[in-house]
Amino acid sequence: MSVCPGSATSSRNHLIAAAAIVPRLPYPISSSRLVPTLNRIPTCSSRSISTKPLPVQRGPAFRFFYRLFAYSGGFILVVGGLVVAFFIYDATTYREDLTYTDIPVSTEALYPRRGGPKNLPIADVLVDDDDSEENTRQKHKPKLVVLGSGWGSVALLKLLNPEQYHVTVVSPVNYFLFTPMLPSATVGTLELRSLVEPIRRIVQRVKGHFLRAEAVEVELAERLLEVCQTDAKGEKKHFYLPYDKLVVGVGSTSNPHGVKGLENCHFLKTVEDARGIRNAILQNLEAACLPTTSDEERRRLLSFVVSGGGPTGVEFAAELFDLLNEDLGRSFPKILRNEVSVHVIQSRGHILNTYDEALSKYAEAKFAHDQVEVLTNSRVKEVLPDKILFSQKDEKGETVTKELPHNFCLWSTGVSQTDFCKRIADKIEVQTNRHALETDTHLRLNGAPLGSVYCIGDCSTVQNNVADHLIQFLRGISYEKGKDPETVEITFAEWRNVAQRVKKRFPQAADHLRRLDKLFEQYDKDKSGKLDFGELHELLLQIDSKLTSLPATAQRAHQQGQYLARKFNKLAQAAPGMAANEIDYGDMDDAVYKAFEYHHMGSLAYVGNAAIFDFNGMSFSGGLLAVYLWRSIYFAQSPI
Repeated sequence: MSVCPGSATSSRNHLIAAAAIVPRLPYPISSSRLVPTLNRIPTCSSRSISTKPLPVQRGPAFRFFYRLFAYSGGFILVVGGLVVAFFIYDATTYREDLTYTDIPVSTEALYPRRGGPKNLPIADVLVDDDDSEENTRQKHKPKLVVLGSGWGSVALLKLLNPEQYHVTVVSPVNYFLFTPMLPSATVGTLELRSLVEPIRRIVQRVKGHFLRAEAVEVELAERLLEVCQTDAKGEKKHFYLPYDKLVVGVGSTSNPHGVKGLENCHFLKTVEDARGIRNAILQNLEAACLPTTSDEERRRLLSFVVSGGGPTGVEFAAELFDLLNEDLGRSFPKILRNEVSVHVIQSRGHILNTYDEALSKYAEAKFAHDQVEVLTNSRVKEVLPDKILFSQKDEKGETVTKELPHNFCLWSTGVSQTDFCKRIADKIEVQTNRHALETDTHLRLNGAPLGSVYCIGDCSTVQNNVADHLIQFLRGISYEKGKDPETVEITFAEWRNVAQRVKKRFPQAADHLRRLDKLFEQYDKDKSGKLDFGELHELLLQIDSKLTSLPATAQRAHQQGQYLARKFNKLAQAAPGMAANEIDYGDMDDAVYKAFEYHHMGSLAYVGNAAIFDFNGMSFSGGLLAVYLWRSIYFAQSPI
């Protein structure tokens, strides 16, 4: 029914309605003030009245189940659509047609020329150099050869400009291994396949090539790398791989420290090592269950010894104890748990001696609570198949020899040079370090042709010889004064200039050159207001003594690899301009890029359902929350 008021009656009704909606006020209101209000009231309104019944109100239970089924149906439709899409995508990956075509291969790749000091084949061209247009374009680029597939090499490949170099990676293993989590893989906390990444997949990013081979020797003058590869018949084949730039990142081996019987030990550096350790642990447990095993033999089988109290040894001991304490009782007789023993032999006064002392004591207290025996101030003398002989200082300071029965020993006592690095060092007279190859602050191998060979990771150490470069730092000042560098005297203003040159050449010395005024005053022995050559040399020697070698850690190798990638990119960008100006001599690295500066990001360690952190003086330790943080940080650092 529709009503349209058009008569006087309806007008009067409107006025009454308007008066009804006007609020009552405490004071009288005039008709003139009411008129505007009335003018805003429509004179005609239309209202429809429906005769349909009102909707029935449903109960809360009905509404709940209605929404539940609606949302469930939508979820099923979405998941079903994703499953169908997956199968459609999977169907597109199968190909019935043959994918191969005729690939051109250079004659030089099939029949390489011979040459070099040993008259070996020289692989100037590789068999896959013409696989694609990209490979063909890069065939004549500068040859960059990378040795190793570790942290430094992978970090370099991740940042290197793929259009600038002809990259070849040489490594005896065809995968990258996430080494910080390797102790967890030995006991099954993590699967080994979750810690590896195929190196060919990483090399593909730079359109490079991979050779599963082993580097034997380097001919520095001819810029030839001798490579050894085992063919299908098991015979070793040697050939030369030419290079313009060679990056040595072959890592290191375990340091034997002159101890006999290391053939009775396990090591922890590769996937094969971790798999062998897991099998050895299981074999000991199974042998301890046999009814023919005596009590004494069972205790020996269940005695596990870790030689070395560094991060690797401590983390393995913690992971091993977790396995024996938490998982052993579920599958093996419970008597085994009562006779299991884990021992850590450390030559220093504390385990984790490179960490803050409070963290070392926390780790020792945690091991004492878990009944993991820590033998400090002890040195292994010999490792026999059934026992370990070691010397230890008693309370009186006297050295006594002890023995410890075992059937498993992990050797983790520092790093040493590989045979390949030793052969390089023997070729170069200035390489006097017996533990690693020495490089300058641009990571160039000392004694090699400038800008040709670089070393990164555990196989190298950056030489901190600030005082030996004093004449170079004074050369500009002595030239201005017309004097010999060894007779020049410098003022405080000139000392500030020299300090800037030192910081640029040796970035790690910057922390020791903060208060230049105090250093100048301290070494100005005659109070003349100037430093002569002898005083300045003594000052720099004092800085040399404070500089320590960089740690042999994954983060150091990772930073060095990133540094080389950025520098190689800069060198490639500057190459056309240098070639146009016929500049092919001098220190190109120093002209194009800064020296390497290491930034320590802290140290972490797992100590058995707990973890410790040492971040540049700030230490932190805790339980499971710290463990989750420890794992998260390590996974975040993965370059994969």
